[in-house]
Amino acid sequence: MLSAAVSGAVFASPSTAEVLAAILHVTGPAGCLVVVKNYTGDRLNFGLACEHAKARGLGVEMVVVGDDCALPHRGLGIAGRRGLAGTVLVHKVAGAAAAAGATLSQVAAEARAAAAAVGTVGVGLK
Repeated sequence: MLSAAVSGAVFASPSTAEVLAAILHVTGPAGCLVVVKNYTGDRLNFGLACEHAKARGLGVEMVVVGDDCALPHRGLGIAGRRGLAGTVLVHKVAGAAAAAGATLSQVAAEARAAAAAVGTVGVGLK
């Protein structure tokens, strides 16, 4: 289940050290699944923190969610779709898999399948 959330300042990602501190704090014997919204800074800092945690011998998997339907899959540029509200559903699927006793790699596979299947459309109203 969701054990930690790490946020940065307004329009900024949290630092690698902040993310690593959260991973170290919550990771148990079964490991840690890190769900990240597809933003460049988040992918960089969360990815580095996951690698640092793995170097310390922890079981860590990272799943990136890019569910914004305003952009095509593998669209223009390298940034791709943003992670939006669909991330909540990815958390729910991962939590259900973990509660059912799945291994970290199985939980990550379920979360990746959910991330690939979910889509979100953002609408702004005046």
